[in-house]
Amino acid sequence: MPDLSRYLPVLNSGRWFAQLPGAFSQALLQMAKLRTLQTGDALFLRDSAPCGLYALVSGAIRISGQSGQRNDAREALLVVLTPPQWFGEISVFDGSARTHHAHAAEPSTLLQVPHEELLAWLQAHPQHWRDLAVLMADKLRMAFVSMEEQTVLSAPLRLARRLVGMAQGYGQRTEDGSTRRVLAITQEELALMIGVSRQTTNQILNTLKAQHIVRIQRGELEILDLPALRALCQ
Repeated sequence: MPDLSRYLPVLNSGRWFAQLPGAFSQALLQMAKLRTLQTGDALFLRDSAPCGLYALVSGAIRISGQSGQRNDAREALLVVLTPPQWFGEISVFDGSARTHHAHAAEPSTLLQVPHEELLAWLQAHPQHWRDLAVLMADKLRMAFVSMEEQTVLSAPLRLARRLVGMAQGYGQRTEDGSTRRVLAITQEELALMIGVSRQTTNQILNTLKAQHIVRIQRGELEILDLPALRALCQ
């Protein structure tokens, strides 16, 4: 069985895991199994059975769904997760099927805490259900903020905030955690995430490029001036 303790520096750079009681964080690491995915591989699909809790320790995972009728379905990209994100907790709570698809956006490594093992441990240690609920509450807060932004903010402001959120791990990193400056995301994916056309996204990014705030590369974006990008979010 592989020694997963080498992933502790990445895991501890995440606010949720770093604040867990020692008994719970150690149990998660002991139950975890290593998963590796190549670009495009499915981790799980919408309506699939619960398969546990995941921690992303390298790479990126696209969380998506579909909108429209089957014959005219369009992808709805919600978020691109980066380390040290934990996810999959909704199905742990209600035991229901997955609500969205999860695919690797690039070669990725994850720790999977199997569903049944996690439930058995929580049944024996029920005081730690609240710790898991904190993870879900964090995601719910972010979802409400995202819904508000889609309604009231301009496209340039939504895009700037989304880039800052990705660089900072959507608030999941500790205060001293490093930011991710190179984002594995295409212009089309950004357009899907903020609900505008690819042409509009391209125009906004070219403006940021002219200001030397970002560098546009094939299949990714590099943030050159994070403070300037943050300033645009005000």
